[in-house]
Amino acid sequence: MARTSRILLEGAVTTVTPDGDELVAGDGRRIREADAVYLPPSEPSKILCVHLNHVSRVKEFQIQLTPTPTYFQKPTSALNAHRGHVVRPERCKWLNYEGEVVIVIGRPCRNVSQAEAGAYIAGYTIGNDFGLHDFRDTDAGSMLRVKGSDTLCPVGPALVTDWDFRGKRIRTLVNGEVRQDGSTDEMTWDMHYLVADLARTITLLPGDMIFSGTPAYSRPVQPGDVVTVEVEGLGALTNTVVAGPTPIREDVGHQPTESEEVVSTALGGDWEFRGIRPPRR
Repeated sequence: MARTSRILLEGAVTTVTPDGDELVAGDGRRIREADAVYLPPSEPSKILCVHLNHVSRVKEFQIQLTPTPTYFQKPTSALNAHRGHVVRPERCKWLNYEGEVVIVIGRPCRNVSQAEAGAYIAGYTIGNDFGLHDFRDTDAGSMLRVKGSDTLCPVGPALVTDWDFRGKRIRTLVNGEVRQDGSTDEMTWDMHYLVADLARTITLLPGDMIFSGTPAYSRPVQPGDVVTVEVEGLGALTNTVVAGPTPIREDVGHQPTESEEVVSTALGGDWEFRGIRPPRR
């Protein structure tokens, strides 16, 4: 497996490979890994995400999975990187982590079969599909502000090629404590299916990213929390949650809410488990 990262080196975007505790550029320049300022491992024209895919997550919500995948899109302005800060805006409290494997497209892809899809994948990286559920009441359809607010799309630290996605463990840790623990084997639709499905109507371009879904137990985090997503063979993506430096304006638009739907989604359908009523999704 080959592993490459994009970092800022002497003020310029540089592709590097690991060598022990250092990262090495193509021209031989070196930097300690601990000192590196990471960038997302590709520059996508679009970031596409499957809503639900892992069996454990579906069971957690006590719902029936749709016959085929449904998707949403994160704007590229939400991109973040390894060791970047994830911002929870002022007056918001329901910011959830979601550890995922991310597909990175390697060449233009349109109208391909599942058997052909692998040839269009450059490699894989780790993503944390953070969700700001305080805006779920207004954006549940598009998920625009829920999943697309600034900093809510950390990816990295590396692009890994020739990685077999089958049977790989996915874990999310908060302050060193394991919160999510799943496997790619519990995905209903594998990586090749997702690429082929989306490419039926959307041209996928080099660098484009597809988030492939999260296991059970996505839960809220607080400013100061350190969130790490580990994927077997891909490494670890770490981010720190911080409080927003400026408040959300109150003189325009929908305000953050704390409805039953917001709380239940953030807490994994807790009210459903308590038997208040059956799921309405």
